[in-house]
Amino acid sequence: MTNPCIICVAITGSVPTKKNNPAVPVTITEQVESTQAAFEAGASIAHCHVRNDDQTPTSDPERFARLVEGLQKHCPGMIVQLSTGGRSGAGHERGGMLPLSPDMASLSVGSNNFPTRVYENAPDLVAWLAGEMQKYKVTPEIEAFDLSHILHAIRMHDEGLIYGKLYVQFVMGVKNAMPADKEVFDFYVHTMKTRAPGANWCAAGIGPNQIVVNEWAIAAGGHTRTGLEDNMRLDRDTLAPSNAALVARAAKLCEEYERPVATWQQARDILQVPQKAT
Repeated sequence: MTNPCIICVAITGSVPTKKNNPAVPVTITEQVESTQAAFEAGASIAHCHVRNDDQTPTSDPERFARLVEGLQKHCPGMIVQLSTGGRSGAGHERGGMLPLSPDMASLSVGSNNFPTRVYENAPDLVAWLAGEMQKYKVTPEIEAFDLSHILHAIRMHDEGLIYGKLYVQFVMGVKNAMPADKEVFDFYVHTMKTRAPGANWCAAGIGPNQIVVNEWAIAAGGHTRTGLEDNMRLDRDTLAPSNAALVARAAKLCEEYERPVATWQQARDILQVPQKAT
């Protein structure tokens, strides 16, 4: 029996700029073109941020709406996941795009340290974002930077506070947060299997940890995330030429571990995310 691997591509993020890597897509047109190439390379989820004209991050719902429209046109069937992250807004501004009713949205359920700041996710904000996702039928991707986030997400799901099927992403390698540690990763997997049987999980590694965590996740039977948001290099000396190149690298690992890359139809079936009318 095959176990398809869902590849999520994090196309832009809030931090990388063209000064870091000219391939980082910033404008809506660039993001759509980059995502289309990544979709054709095997990605079935697009994790999306939007930027102002000066490349600074924003939560502007109008820009998100234009991006969603472009992705639905040029990447038909691909799961569109919008970011509610804290670098591009504060408070309820972070959920201003949820009335667009995207397929998925990121949801951080706890606070932690980032390289130069505290990534603050207060309980009342987490509850509000989760409630908005319930209201607009948006499946959360839980972004877990710590074990407590995984346990809290499981508890919230058990209490009916999270819409849809539980999907938890382990984020490893952010400076001052959870490092890319194999023993910790293995315990995360064990926790998901024992505390939330039937739920799905994926993993993302930051910077040079990307390919390492990709391999751990694929080998362990989970799903994985790649893309220029998390890592701008193929190796220490080589900038990644595109999001598609990073997706192709993850797809090659899937082949090595005899796991087919999930199609968008399979990804929707696995995550129980139906295709919405446009």
